[in-house]
Amino acid sequence: MGTLSLPEYTNLPEDCKNLRTAFKGLGCNEKRVIEILGRRTQAQRMEIAQAYQTVYSQSLHKRLKSAFSGKLEKALLLWMMDAAERDAVLLYEAIRGTGSKCDRALIGILCTRTSAQLFLIKQAYYTMFSETLENHISGVDTCAADFHKTKWAFWRSTDSRKIEFRERLPSITKLLLALVRGNRPENTDIDRHIALNDAHQLNKVCMGRTGSEDTFIHIISTRSTAQLVATLNYFQQHYGQEFEKALKKERWGELEGALQVAVQCFRQPAKFYAKELCVALMGFAMDDDTLIRVITTRAEIDMQYIKLEFTNESKRLLEEVIAIDTSGSYRLFLLTLIGHGEVGLYSPSNTAGSASFFSASSSSQHQSNVSVASSRSSDHN
Repeated sequence: MGTLSLPEYTNLPEDCKNLRTAFKGLGCNEKRVIEILGRRTQAQRMEIAQAYQTVYSQSLHKRLKSAFSGKLEKALLLWMMDAAERDAVLLYEAIRGTGSKCDRALIGILCTRTSAQLFLIKQAYYTMFSETLENHISGVDTCAADFHKTKWAFWRSTDSRKIEFRERLPSITKLLLALVRGNRPENTDIDRHIALNDAHQLNKVCMGRTGSEDTFIHIISTRSTAQLVATLNYFQQHYGQEFEKALKKERWGELEGALQVAVQCFRQPAKFYAKELCVALMGFAMDDDTLIRVITTRAEIDMQYIKLEFTNESKRLLEEVIAIDTSGSYRLFLLTLIGHGEVGLYSPSNTAGSASFFSASSSSQHQSNVSVASSRSSDHN
């Protein structure tokens, strides 16, 4: 369930006219722009951008870039992208980044997209960066990608740095490449014999008896979500512990962390993203990149469930935390996308019987918390 709050009635010409008016004058009417674009579906936003270009002979995306700046600019531009293009840009930035946070971002995107979506992402990636996603993950750049020639050139128009891709551990690179290939079936059929055999194979590798990291990678990257979850359930039934805990005991290094992220994305994607938000909002320092990535990519998909898992994890409402830790138009935009919570919903997981229940007694105090936050926050733009 997404959290986008849509108006009862929309008018395309009127939206374009109102946006044009909001951009005029000495300062942009940021609130009006957010009210329009933050309450439109992906398809409607694409129509608005196309109509705006046709009527005013000007790119709406470039107009947004010139009118906004900082974190809000990035959030709005990502929100206005086609889903595949947005994922391509986020993958590109994660590949260029360093640390486990970037690896989590890469795995999170690759494991929560279908094979069909991955195909479109790879197409968009090549169109935008003049190189294959696989080559960039491998650290290869055969043509010194000229992002400045694409229609999204303005995204990094001031970035003249030489494109560099950090080296990852061979095992993690191997996992990422296997996931990128998109060989996972999209059906929900489960073969119990294959699931049981896979569980035994995973255990043998965990115990060091036979096989290698290639066994892990092959099973995770070639099984459907339903099939993989059945394997993980069999593993726990037969060996008395979760696969993730068995990995920890055998100390597989950084690959262990990558495999655990992949497993959680397949088993409980909403819980994975909720933890990402918890770290972004409640860590040592505010991580706006992660906050923007999660909200712009999940608002129309499963943000309602992510909010429930966030409250289960942190004992606080996501709206409340965002209202306190952000400010100005940036806060307004984020809160517009995540909407208002609904008490008493189940957050579904891909593991039978493990859905979590949300019941927050503090929900009635949410509005007052937001009001207090408004007076306490300083501008983050």
